[in-house]
Amino acid sequence: MADYLPKFGTGEPLTALTSAAVTGGRVLIVSGAGTVSHAGDNAVAATLVGVAGFDAASGARVTVYPLKGAVHKLTAGAAVAAGAAVGTLPAGKVDDVSSNKFGVALTAAAADGDVIEVVC
Repeated sequence: MADYLPKFGTGEPLTALTSAAVTGGRVLIVSGAGTVSHAGDNAVAATLVGVAGFDAASGARVTVYPLKGAVHKLTAGAAVAAGAAVGTLPAGKVDDVSSNKFGVALTAAAADGDVIEVVC
């Protein structure tokens, strides 16, 4: 067998093309071959690819920070209690009501748009 090296190392950011405009700090999902977009409402945790590193227009390259093994600053879509398990809402936001959880809120959100820390 030939030697093998991964394209990206564990926890290292990767780059992908966007299939729609994305907002930095929002959760992303694979939307096609080599493309990403915002995760939708109640996205299955295993399909989440990471967090957008910055705002990017449709068709642009974006840095994607993998979810696993990191604490991310994510945008809440509603009030979230610290210690609550979180899942996705439309546009890649997070809340503690979604049934497909992927992380735990380390800080609280009082309202839609607040930024919280989530360990994944």
